[in-house]
Amino acid sequence: MKNHTRFIPYGKQHIDEDDIASVSGTLRSDWLTQGPKVKEFEQEFAKYVGAQYAVACSNGTAALHLACCALQLSHGDSVVTSPISFVASINCALYCGATPAFCDITPSTISLSPDALESFILTQKTPKIVIPVHYAGIPCDMEKIAYLAKKYAFHVIEDACHAPGASYCDSFNRNIMVGSAYHSDMCVFSFHPVKSLTTGEGGMITTNDSKLYEKLQRFRSHGITKDKDYFLREYFMSEPIGEWYYEQQNLGFNYRITDFQCALGIEQLKKLPYFITRRRKLANLYFLLLNEIGGVSVLTPASSVNSAWHIFPILLDDPKRRKEIFDKLRQQGIGVNVHYIPIHLQPYFQHRFGFTIDSFPHAEDFYRRTITLPLFPDMTEDDIHFIVQALKKCIEE
Repeated sequence: MKNHTRFIPYGKQHIDEDDIASVSGTLRSDWLTQGPKVKEFEQEFAKYVGAQYAVACSNGTAALHLACCALQLSHGDSVVTSPISFVASINCALYCGATPAFCDITPSTISLSPDALESFILTQKTPKIVIPVHYAGIPCDMEKIAYLAKKYAFHVIEDACHAPGASYCDSFNRNIMVGSAYHSDMCVFSFHPVKSLTTGEGGMITTNDSKLYEKLQRFRSHGITKDKDYFLREYFMSEPIGEWYYEQQNLGFNYRITDFQCALGIEQLKKLPYFITRRRKLANLYFLLLNEIGGVSVLTPASSVNSAWHIFPILLDDPKRRKEIFDKLRQQGIGVNVHYIPIHLQPYFQHRFGFTIDSFPHAEDFYRRTITLPLFPDMTEDDIHFIVQALKKCIEE
């Protein structure tokens, strides 16, 4: 890449002095790992999204894995998700020994198609878990997916790693926050630096099920519990139970998050409404300017949906020009990206599970034509104008 005085990455964290002070204060405290900030972050996050429980963990992939474990996913089970997502959305199933499966997307939302899901169930088998992905921060049709879950008896884990701050109205005109787990068993988030709020690395699972909540807490920390209300035996080695006592009741993991990460998360959460408002304002400017350019189209969420706009993907009319345009934008210091290579086209999934090209035509067509433009709260309107003008020039050339 050529050297430029101006480089605009596709995503970037916003860290201010309040964030730094919060982390510094925790580093000076007696707690570094599982301390009071973890619990505070969980409680504040649950309150923000409208869920009863939240469990913080080391990253979004760990959150997906923990959610699968809590639902007792195992060999012989299958999991369905969208081909257009990061590989973690289905790798979590493989960690449990389950079989991966995919359903094609709805082209207007780039999320898992409920119609394709029902067709899959009727022609193949009912999965144990379905993982709809709120791609780009645009909520899926969770009401329809929840209807199918009840009809065909499968579990739902929402992959909301793109969507903290997103919401949608259902058919009863209720405004539902993504993360409330209103139409699912659990909802999973990532706090990677390019996400809408960050803890460096980190993740969260929300749920309204107290039994799942207890399992998530236990699996997060080696399968161990120190809560006497959940002990499976009254005595150990014929001695009375003391304060030192704990039980490993499952094969768990060390997926814990640190106190200083959660101190950052607490401060980031306070700013999340501003971050989302800013992202929406910048996305609206993209819409306005891109409407004046031929050869390109954008996703247009339904009026009932409030997207979090984690990323801003565009679609080129001519897929043969994608690499040329991508390279020219990068050469001008514009950090475009592509989200995502369809998971079923990855060599691992083709070689091990036999997925082939043309398996999911809508997903593959989207991939061939998409480019992700930069979007993050600290971008300026001048940045947007610069990017769109550069894109227009590339297309016209």
